[in-house]
Amino acid sequence: MSDTNKKTNIILLLITIFAISINLRPAITSIGPMLETIRDQLSLSNAQVSLLTAVPVIGMGIFAMLSPILNRLFGLKQTMYVMLLLIGLMTALRGFISGYFILLSTALIVGIAIAIVGPLLSAMIKQNFPDRAASVIGVYSFGMGVGSAASAGLTAVFYESTKSYQFALSIWSVLAIIGLLCWFLTMRGYAEVRLKNANDKIGSSKKSVSPWNSKKAWLFLLFFGLQSSAFFSIITWLAPIAIASGMSLLQAGTLLSVMTTVQIFLNILIPLAMERFGSRRFWLLLMVISGMISIVCFWTGIYPLMWVGAFIMGIPLGGLFPVALLLPLDETENAQDANAWTAMMQTGGFVMGGLLPLVIALVYDYTADHHLTFIIMMSLYVMMLILSFLIENKKQEVAT
Repeated sequence: MSDTNKKTNIILLLITIFAISINLRPAITSIGPMLETIRDQLSLSNAQVSLLTAVPVIGMGIFAMLSPILNRLFGLKQTMYVMLLLIGLMTALRGFISGYFILLSTALIVGIAIAIVGPLLSAMIKQNFPDRAASVIGVYSFGMGVGSAASAGLTAVFYESTKSYQFALSIWSVLAIIGLLCWFLTMRGYAEVRLKNANDKIGSSKKSVSPWNSKKAWLFLLFFGLQSSAFFSIITWLAPIAIASGMSLLQAGTLLSVMTTVQIFLNILIPLAMERFGSRRFWLLLMVISGMISIVCFWTGIYPLMWVGAFIMGIPLGGLFPVALLLPLDETENAQDANAWTAMMQTGGFVMGGLLPLVIALVYDYTADHHLTFIIMMSLYVMMLILSFLIENKKQEVAT
């Protein structure tokens, strides 16, 4: 294969990783701006409506371990096709059938599909870009950031234009069509052959140690769970908190957009910077402390400070996820191990991430006091601050 064809295939693979990753958040993050609307129109409690974001995230955790199993049984190509199709169909279904049950059931199925896609993408990155994993994780997280920002910011706009929360939620199914098209183009030829060759190589390698027996993997799981909890809590509850502070739905959606716009750029800039200046601890401390400052700004309820807080919160939202994804890639030697470690990390991590917004909803239903919401969010960053001193730099062992 010529150098030109290789470069073309690499570019196509990067575009495909981006196109798939933009599908991994909109079905969840589009719910946040619509929480109040859905709750009022369907006469739900805060806990019930919060299940719409909690259930898919918990599903992402419980079913993440299916990823390496389905990959072995059906192969990467077919598994990815089916999961992207499920994400698209379930998101589109929200526009045709109304009601709480359909929202909850589609949320669960989307969560299962995302659970399987995530570790597959990490394995692809480890296999095809072993020396540039940080940069390509940046593309992956950048795509997720674009999906999150677009759905968080534009869902309210679609609702204001149509007065239909069903349309505002279902429109994001078009992203799955883009993902499927890119996957089809990438799987014709070079990428598919290379994946087969890599699998052959993996099959002849020595037996790997299960991540479930590794103390370091459990540390990664805990960190991933805390950052997931922080991400989904703020994405789910920032708009309701802003509305409770006196902002309109459109203002609250714009506040969310500011935060996720900063996140988009940092999703790719932080991994690139980490590749050049690779100290994990420095970047972890920078992002965790930024998150703590942001929560204090939100906590004041003062509008100018809330806008400043939204800008600052983009730093941990943009950086913590790609850092978490890099941890198992740094510690594994091949795509098979990367898939297993990532699946294990996401299994426990996403369960934690799904439960925290639900806990916040239950607490708020009981107390009607968002001060407790901020205490919960701040505690997540305090725990991540402690973990920042336990997670060493790349290839170093964690002190035990």
